[in-house]
Amino acid sequence: MATELSKIRNFSIIAHIDHGKSTLADRLIQRTGGLSEREMSAQVLDNMDIEKERGITIKAQTVRLEWKGHVLNLMDTPGHVDFAYEVSRSLAACEGALLVVDAAQGVEAQTLANVYQSIEHDHEIIPVINKIDLPSAEPEKVKNEIEEIIGIDASNAVLASAKSGIGIDEILDAVVERIPAPKGDADAPLKAMLVDSWYDPYLGVVILVRVIDGTIRKGQQIKFMAAGTTHLIDRVGAFRPKIEQLPDLGPGEIGFITAQIKEVAQARVGDTLTDAKRPAAEPLPGFKEVQPVVFCGLFPVDANDFEKLRESISKLRLNDASFSFEMETSAALGFGFRCGFLGLLHLEIIQERLTREYDLDLITTAPSVVYRLRLTKAAGEAEARTIELHNPADMPDPNRIDEIEEPWIKAVIYVPDEYLGSILKLCQDRRGIQKDLTYVGGRAQLTYELPLNEVVFDFYDRLKSISRGYASFDYEQIGYREGDLVKMSIMVNAEPVDALSMIVHRGTAETRGRGMCERLKDLIPRHLFKIPIQAAIGGKVIARETIAAMRKDVTAKCYGGDITRKRKLLEKQKEGKKRMREYGSVQIPQEAFIAALRMGEE
Repeated sequence: MATELSKIRNFSIIAHIDHGKSTLADRLIQRTGGLSEREMSAQVLDNMDIEKERGITIKAQTVRLEWKGHVLNLMDTPGHVDFAYEVSRSLAACEGALLVVDAAQGVEAQTLANVYQSIEHDHEIIPVINKIDLPSAEPEKVKNEIEEIIGIDASNAVLASAKSGIGIDEILDAVVERIPAPKGDADAPLKAMLVDSWYDPYLGVVILVRVIDGTIRKGQQIKFMAAGTTHLIDRVGAFRPKIEQLPDLGPGEIGFITAQIKEVAQARVGDTLTDAKRPAAEPLPGFKEVQPVVFCGLFPVDANDFEKLRESISKLRLNDASFSFEMETSAALGFGFRCGFLGLLHLEIIQERLTREYDLDLITTAPSVVYRLRLTKAAGEAEARTIELHNPADMPDPNRIDEIEEPWIKAVIYVPDEYLGSILKLCQDRRGIQKDLTYVGGRAQLTYELPLNEVVFDFYDRLKSISRGYASFDYEQIGYREGDLVKMSIMVNAEPVDALSMIVHRGTAETRGRGMCERLKDLIPRHLFKIPIQAAIGGKVIARETIAAMRKDVTAKCYGGDITRKRKLLEKQKEGKKRMREYGSVQIPQEAFIAALRMGEE
């Protein structure tokens, strides 16, 4: 039987990475008796090893708890910017949120981005100041920060320590008292939001749903309004956090369904589910297609692993519809795949999962973003075409290009005062436009507009090393702008190496090209002939390094006698080297590729 609306509370936990979100979820599950002491493990809701090791949540998870006669549905959402759309759907499924802030570190950038999303959804926000048992904890200072930066009242914030179990009852009581019950009509046509979906090898695709109106039950024929497909429900239930099957889910409830769906791509986050026989008039607002933002090539180090890579990527795709791939070939690296990701963390996670779970050695080409190219009108064409460019190697002839647009982002950076100067310089070097600089306590909040292709290289790593890990960074896309961009090719012995070509801004091309040539000079082993390494834009060489030839001592066997004997041997060697340079091919070892592509900038 569906639970009474007034007894339901739906809430999510919002926090920056490593502020104790998953640990708090563990304590709430333990306190409400979701799992016995023996069944508990650290970070119960984080299923993947990577999630546990890095202390991040990658997939949204849900759990149904019971406390003082109320049913509490907790959504554990990802905190990272790459998964911002999934977070927005998880928040849309709730009526309130726990804002978890570390008592020692205070408010950080990602906390802020997700809190503003939560406020947009008219949520009741309960501030929770976590880790109050740390010697460096300053709860009063953090309360002031929450009030100053976010602008919500923190006078009745709950002080807690998820690790020691302090304040857990107070948090549960606050959820029941302060978060409003959901609204909904059980007799209206079914309307439910698809919050998330993942692939289970036994059940097929498991779909996490939040019912808004109507009832969802086993044996019902449902329709996905955005995808336009119909499916028969064969299982309805909830996680406590163990799977519990239920006869139905009513308005306001959060649970899961399975309907013999084979691919996650068919069940897209944010879609609206309705009854196929009695459909709702219009879908829920907010659905959008998730588009990949960052692209890079993945190639196996050993060419024999290509089939294994294809299989592994297809399996990963079963569980992650936001990741796209297509086959590509490279003269230098052989067969591989061009893959699209939501952002850099997403790219890193996919790469790490392929390496770990499928035991693959991979080469990743330099990440690039999607550029928009407006081409000049060709003969016989009615109007000029605009194309999207994912791979620098596919760049058309520069004479055909009218203008190139690149994606820009708005970044918010939080940084302690003493590192401000170096971070301003970093943003300035990356063609950033400063929009705002404000102070809160001893920390600066910077707002910058930056081109995304300057961020995808190594911006985040540089930011962390400059600020010794104290700076936090969050961004959102703000559209495309025209830029003076060129394709830079790297040539080894006058042969272009397609895997190392990249699109750069004309102003930074020379520095980038010189850095790449110097690095390759150290990485490519010496041959018996001289090897020029050049960075070029079109036909113009902008940087060059030369690897000196190894010299074989051909005169070693001459001792004594006339000098002309030696000269004859040296002349013969010179001729041989000349011929060798014309016909000899340069072997670039895989390690050199891997090291060169890991570059970023020094």
